[in-house]
Amino acid sequence: MFGPIVARAARLLCLLLALASFGLGDVRAEDAFPNRIIRIVVPTASATPPDIICRVIASQLSDAEGWKVIVENKPGAVGMLAGLDVLKQPADGYTLYASSLPVAASPALLANMSYRLDTDFMPVIKLSVSYNVLVVNPKVPATSISELVAYLKSGDGKANFSSGGFGTPAHLIGELFKLQTGVQTTHIPYNAMPQAIGDLMAGTNQYMFVTSLPVVPLINGGQLRALAVTAPKRIAILKDVPTVVEEGFPGLVAEDWVGLSVKSGTPPAVVARLNAAINTALTSTPVRETFAKVGADPAGGTPEAFGAHFDSELAHWAKVVKDSGIKMQQQ
Repeated sequence: MFGPIVARAARLLCLLLALASFGLGDVRAEDAFPNRIIRIVVPTASATPPDIICRVIASQLSDAEGWKVIVENKPGAVGMLAGLDVLKQPADGYTLYASSLPVAASPALLANMSYRLDTDFMPVIKLSVSYNVLVVNPKVPATSISELVAYLKSGDGKANFSSGGFGTPAHLIGELFKLQTGVQTTHIPYNAMPQAIGDLMAGTNQYMFVTSLPVVPLINGGQLRALAVTAPKRIAILKDVPTVVEEGFPGLVAEDWVGLSVKSGTPPAVVARLNAAINTALTSTPVRETFAKVGADPAGGTPEAFGAHFDSELAHWAKVVKDSGIKMQQQ
């Protein structure tokens, strides 16, 4: 007589255990995060500023949190190859996308992107802020932005500015400079920044905007002349160089930033865990000292703050690309 009752009780017990297991499984997956390797996919080559910044953070997370974090470089198509890699992975927080200024310009530069940066990704944190410096060949008769503009406008229209490649910060800020000043110069992209800097020193090109790290020794040695930094206030690594604001060109303020995002649908608890750990890493002495050596400042903050910044950059650089008329066709 107890058989049916026992059977029903057994089925009920199994159902309750299954439901409990289902619920607890979700919680444990998030609470135990991370329990395997985290990948940071960087859309630039090794030794570039975004790569350096991400490797510094990965190292600190390993030392302080015991996490296993690797950095993988996947350059190409203004960040789209790296973005596609991240979107092919599960939305679990184990694959992060390292975005930067060029990534924010990519929807305007590329004819047909296969995803949307503002909906297919979730912001995690802004890692760093740095600025470019406007440098000229020493033979260019200019010691200020105004003098450079006057020189370029009085020339024969053959002046060039160089960059480390199409869609790089040096290129985009160079196009912003043309829009802000009305000069007509030709962009000369190179496959690598060292060659672009070398040709600038040789006189092949007249000026360029470049991240401070590789040119500080050249500025100090007289091989290049620094006119201004694209910052709202002076930066420590070039404290004697005025800002574009001081020079009377506030529209040339431009951050060269790096941030991390994950695939949309990642559990909020995982995003919060990543954000908290990285915020802590950004306050550490090793990170701050290493960032300073490459001319960067730690950023940090909430995912919402980084999301607002990213949306602002999307709109800003879309207008710059449209107004300058530059476009890159996908292969």
